[in-house]
Amino acid sequence: MLGAWIIHETRVLASANIAVTRHERRRGLKDFPDASIPLVIPKCRWVHSFGMRFPVDVVYLDENDTIVAIRPLQRNRIGRPVLRAARVVETTPNAFRHWGLGPGDAIRIRDAEFPAAPESTPSR
Repeated sequence: MLGAWIIHETRVLASANIAVTRHERRRGLKDFPDASIPLVIPKCRWVHSFGMRFPVDVVYLDENDTIVAIRPLQRNRIGRPVLRAARVVETTPNAFRHWGLGPGDAIRIRDAEFPAAPESTPSR
């Protein structure tokens, strides 16, 4: 798993993990004691919670990381697919609502392992 930051505008909302391998994507948050550290699953339109010990909120993001939908998912359930989603974030229930975010808001998922490239400044 890679470390990442979930960012809205200039505010860092949370640290997160990115599921990179097929095994990590398949396991999701199943091996974690809770969802206090969100999990980003790239190239994903739906998730399930079979084998999980806790409920989660599933945040569906489009290819621009704009929130398409936020849906609660109880234990041992299958979520409905969101066709416009490009990736999902599994997190504690109401985390995004607590941060004041909902459908239509844009976030950024920034890889914590590699800092963002510096913005170029115009030469004089």
